[in-house]
Amino acid sequence: MKVTIQKWNTVATWRWDIPEEDVCGICQVHFDGTCPTCKYPGDDCQLLSGKCGHNFHMHCIMEWIKQESSRGQCPMCRQPFEWTDQNNESAGQIE
Repeated sequence: MKVTIQKWNTVATWRWDIPEEDVCGICQVHFDGTCPTCKYPGDDCQLLSGKCGHNFHMHCIMEWIKQESSRGQCPMCRQPFEWTDQNNESAGQIE
């Protein structure tokens, strides 16, 4: 018996590779969605993971850090917010 595939429809889905947390600590929107300033999830609405273990939409944490009252601290644990680069494990501090 020989089977010939005539047509193949595929469906794909994606998820951010992050531990347990599934919502941004600032805007409370799921990471699979977008922050309030973006239209589409993905590369335009990236996530930043802090060394402290908390994750945020890039736009949300950037706006948070710009506020004088934040003093560059993580909004969840109040440690100085330093992000980790998932690709090469280097880190930086937002000032």
